[in-house]
Amino acid sequence: MADLLGSILSSMEKPPTVHNQESRRKAREQEARLKKMEEDEKRKKAEFRKKMEKEVSHFIQDSTQKKKKYKPMGKIERSILHDVAEVAGLTSFSFGEDEESRYVMLFKKEFAPLDEELEAYRNGEEWDPQKAEERRKLKEQAALEMEASSHAQKRPVSPNSNYRDKYSHLIGTSAAKDAAHTLEANQSYGCVPVANKRDTRSIEEAMNEIRAKKRLKKGEEEAASSGSNV
Repeated sequence: MADLLGSILSSMEKPPTVHNQESRRKAREQEARLKKMEEDEKRKKAEFRKKMEKEVSHFIQDSTQKKKKYKPMGKIERSILHDVAEVAGLTSFSFGEDEESRYVMLFKKEFAPLDEELEAYRNGEEWDPQKAEERRKLKEQAALEMEASSHAQKRPVSPNSNYRDKYSHLIGTSAAKDAAHTLEANQSYGCVPVANKRDTRSIEEAMNEIRAKKRLKKGEEEAASSGSNV
């Protein structure tokens, strides 16, 4: 019986000590603080959404405004504004290089930005339609000039006149044809006659051969002259 009573007493929860009571109190206080922070966060989000809905409504009703730029804001605020803009039927974009400088721009559907305008905002530049039109015209002019230059380089070059026509009044039509034929370019030897290119004799050998031909011709003329005098 004593053993049974002792077992029951040992299984019962011991009364909390002073240390345990303090820990539980702190835990309850921390839980209460977290709950209050969550409630405050929800309240702030709801208030911000209500404010953005009011501003977006005024923007839509103002016919003089085509776009609206907001100051830099946090990621949660940007998300809420994008959601409000989508519900209202607007186009919205976020721009900025880092988290601290990112902002939201709203555009009415009928004035949605072109790619060039978006590129300017992404580069941190102000959009100027007049300057953009000037750049577009310069690009078109440069493209036309490049195309014209490309066509000019591909066009075949033709001689201003024909060789035979140019010299026919000086040497005659047939002679001009012969001269033109003689000077036709050879694939391997240029404008020099092929036979001369294949002559492997030295200059001295060629000169000796020419002198020998002259002496032979002179001897034949003298013999013919002597025969006629007899």
